[in-house]
Amino acid sequence: MNIILVSILSLGSIGAISAVILYFVSRKFRVYEDPRIDLVTEILPGANCGGCGYPGCQGFAEACVKTDTLDGMLCPVGGTSVMANIAAIVGKEVKSAVPMTAVIRCNGSCNNRKQMNIYDGERNCAIEALLYSGETGCSYGCLGNGDCEKACTFDALHINKETGLPEINDNKCTACGACVKACPKNIIELRKKGTKSRRIYVSCVNKDKGSIARKACTAACIGCGKCEKECPFGAITVINNIAYIDDNKCRLCRKCVDVCPTGAIHAINFPPQKMETITA
Repeated sequence: MNIILVSILSLGSIGAISAVILYFVSRKFRVYEDPRIDLVTEILPGANCGGCGYPGCQGFAEACVKTDTLDGMLCPVGGTSVMANIAAIVGKEVKSAVPMTAVIRCNGSCNNRKQMNIYDGERNCAIEALLYSGETGCSYGCLGNGDCEKACTFDALHINKETGLPEINDNKCTACGACVKACPKNIIELRKKGTKSRRIYVSCVNKDKGSIARKACTAACIGCGKCEKECPFGAITVINNIAYIDDNKCRLCRKCVDVCPTGAIHAINFPPQKMETITA
């Protein structure tokens, strides 16, 4: 009986001493977490898309609380309104972000690019890109297998079955960048959404010389430089046989669109241009 009592007392003493030790250790090495992190996390959309550049909404919330300034910080899904609420919680100022959207820089539809062979394998752009250049003569263009569509969690991107190219729904696109990362051909780019959703960009990434590019795709940029010479704002440069329009400099005058001989420059959401009337 005495042995049992001693065992109980011994175990009880050990348990009590261990509890005291654990208490002081936990107090000593306790990691303080700013309660504002949870507050910021709660107002974030919870998409965990990674478009902000951080590993999920929790990581973005921690960064917003710990950073000295919110400049350059943006939740692409929540937009300006969410960032304003975050700024109020963390007590920092935030600049209004320029709305962005994804654009497809490939005009190689089924009509513009001739199919030269048939890919018989897993319908996956990343896999096909590793194996060979594609089913057409353009080694730069869209493969059309829909990796971008699968990556989009906002139902903002779908492959058009007639053209074989992805199409963006501006009203749903959050500019999270998931489709950009998913495309092995780098034909998807995030650009300014533009006033009234109007924007101008070169829908081609083919770096081959003009005759070769045109042979592979009738709508390819041939690097002729006419658009660069026509632009009065210095927004266009031609490098490696491909024209590129800087959306920070572009004033949407559409002069480049008019002089492009292949239709590689796209003007989105513009009203039809008025034809000049000639009077006798």
